[in-house]
Amino acid sequence: METVKATAKKETAKKSMRITGAEAVIRCLLAEGVDLIYGYPGGAIMPVYDELYKFQDELTHILTRHEQGATHAAQGYARVSGRVGVAMATSGPGATNLVTGLADAQIDSTPMVCITGQVARHLLGSDAFQETDIVGISTPVTKWNYQITRAEEIPEILAKAFYIAKSGRPGPVLIDITKNAQFDELDFDYKKCTGVRSYKPVPKPDNNAIAKAAELINKAKKPYVIWGQGVILGEAEEELKALIEKTGIPAAWTIMGESAIPTEHPLNVGMVGMHGNYGPNVLTNECDLLLAIGMRFDDRVTGDLNTYAKQAKIVHFEIDPAEINKNVKVDVAVLGNAKETLAEILPLVDKNSHEAWLQEFAKKHQEEYDVVIKNDITPTKPGLTMGEVIEEVNKASGQKAVIVTDVGQHQMVACRYAKFKESKSNITSGGLGTMGFALPAAIGAKQGAPDREVVAVIGDGGYQMTIQELGVIFQHQIPVKILVLNNDFLGMVRQWQQLFFEKRYASTVMTNPDFVKIAEGYHIKANSVSERKDLAAAVKEMIDFEGPYFLEVKVEKEDNVFPMIPSGASVSDIRLK
Repeated sequence: METVKATAKKETAKKSMRITGAEAVIRCLLAEGVDLIYGYPGGAIMPVYDELYKFQDELTHILTRHEQGATHAAQGYARVSGRVGVAMATSGPGATNLVTGLADAQIDSTPMVCITGQVARHLLGSDAFQETDIVGISTPVTKWNYQITRAEEIPEILAKAFYIAKSGRPGPVLIDITKNAQFDELDFDYKKCTGVRSYKPVPKPDNNAIAKAAELINKAKKPYVIWGQGVILGEAEEELKALIEKTGIPAAWTIMGESAIPTEHPLNVGMVGMHGNYGPNVLTNECDLLLAIGMRFDDRVTGDLNTYAKQAKIVHFEIDPAEINKNVKVDVAVLGNAKETLAEILPLVDKNSHEAWLQEFAKKHQEEYDVVIKNDITPTKPGLTMGEVIEEVNKASGQKAVIVTDVGQHQMVACRYAKFKESKSNITSGGLGTMGFALPAAIGAKQGAPDREVVAVIGDGGYQMTIQELGVIFQHQIPVKILVLNNDFLGMVRQWQQLFFEKRYASTVMTNPDFVKIAEGYHIKANSVSERKDLAAAVKEMIDFEGPYFLEVKVEKEDNVFPMIPSGASVSDIRLK
């Protein structure tokens, strides 16, 4: 009898239900395994929020204090958890406030689905209250977008949205839903999307290309790996580690790829890019084989393309065919997910070591240590440096924290000096360089990885762009640690003004509020330090504290971040001072 009942219940579950479009949106999200949404309600999305209220035991909604904060929180959640982040907003200004986060997610390949409300179908194009063509506005900064005008479209379109956002090279998708589609009814039946005609998210690896790449690796005398975020997105960390350990190839990372391999791995030689390490940049132009794995040859990595790695054979492991030969012409393109292609090439490469070549990286590192690193980490001058603050975070956290950075000098310092033992530990705004990213992204990161320590490292400028999100931390008691490095300047712009504009500090001096009082106004434990003797204890207290914590560290006002490749210069022209 029990079996008959169970069978009947199963058959009933298969049948479609007659529900509103608004309820269908919530049921679609639940069917995709979504349990957390960031958003801000308003008139055009109110029917969905009304249904969300009924499902609040199954689906948590975090009310951010600004729609941009919702997108960055969804990004932080996605980057740490590997799942699709979800944000929701109303029409008009609610929708347009999502655009910065969409653009950030697009260029940094972050899987995100944004749902916006829209005026009723019959009002489209009439300049109705809070009507904005968000589909037209967001087209350049989304992987895909779509406007739903009929309730019956909702299941198919949302299934497609999640598939597109997560598959292949991930990215953001925006779905705009008119108000009539939310009120109207449909026969609800949800099927997950498993493919879209003409869309091939993961190219099939070419065995000939893999064989050619292996041959180049086996012949190379000075091979060099630069990996990017594609390794993390493809969950190919172990495959990359196995490749470099078998071949003995030194490997460097872009800021988006940081933490895929532990910082202290002997073949991890550091960071490339404008403020990357000296050896990894200079020796790019001395290697005879460059293996680019899951990176896109961004201008901040390559510098002057006319002088970039011209002496080397270049092999590009990449999931997105559009990236092949876009910036740098390559000799061999290995298309596919890095996890698969690296696994396939591993048996074809010879066991090797390149001790003399590695020694060249070691020598360059020593030069950088003597001129730059030593003074950043163990300074003798009275004022605190950003580098020594990050070093204290390493000590207090045991190199296990997720570090979420904003954009500016502190970002480059944190990426240079933070040490990681686990992947998905460095969360930053890479391609778009969005000030205001870190605070809401740290909220999402903590909720995406609740068992990990999450430290937001922020400059005094970027902090004030999304400071209102302290309200989310207070309301939900999210135990993120907020570390503001305060130099009373827009530091990165000031550095450029000092070096290239004869110290004309135009609009970069900051007159800041009392950050401690602001944090305390949100009932967040807060402290401020400005002397070296207090630093270690203050950072340890922050890390050890069980709830949310704000720490301001007042650092040197006019410290610069070095090394530095001047804009448009060759990677060989990197400056140590």
